[in-house]
Amino acid sequence: MSPMRTTAAAILVGALACAGQTRPAPAPHPPATAAAHQRAAAPKSAARPARSDAAIEADIRARFAKSKINADKFQVHVQGGVATIEGRTNVIQHKGVATRMAKTGGALAVNNHVQTSEAARQKAADNLEKGRRRAQIKRGDARSDAAQPRQAR
Repeated sequence: MSPMRTTAAAILVGALACAGQTRPAPAPHPPATAAAHQRAAAPKSAARPARSDAAIEADIRARFAKSKINADKFQVHVQGGVATIEGRTNVIQHKGVATRMAKTGGALAVNNHVQTSEAARQKAADNLEKGRRRAQIKRGDARSDAAQPRQAR
């Protein structure tokens, strides 16, 4: 056998031997006790100390008072850790902001019954359509404002 064939055969045998060598993933260790299992399975929100509904409601109202959505005068009620928000707004984003503020204020869940005005919904739809048109313009295409030179900053 030629030395080249011997070397090629040795490399092939080595590669085949290494190909089957994989380690299985280590199995997770089971909890030592039932109490440890319950702590591992408990949701993270259960780790927080329980607060009274009145304290959660006061915290949410204070957050609303410090924010821009204060002008909307949302009503907040908390029962069993669940916050219910009611009111009307002319800015569609205020509905989502109110939900996030209630959750960060300590509410376990939020029922958001804030109603957005028709004008707010139309404005959001117009902005969405305008954004879609902008995304369709290709880099090489002429733009409507191309006639005006850019000003240096």
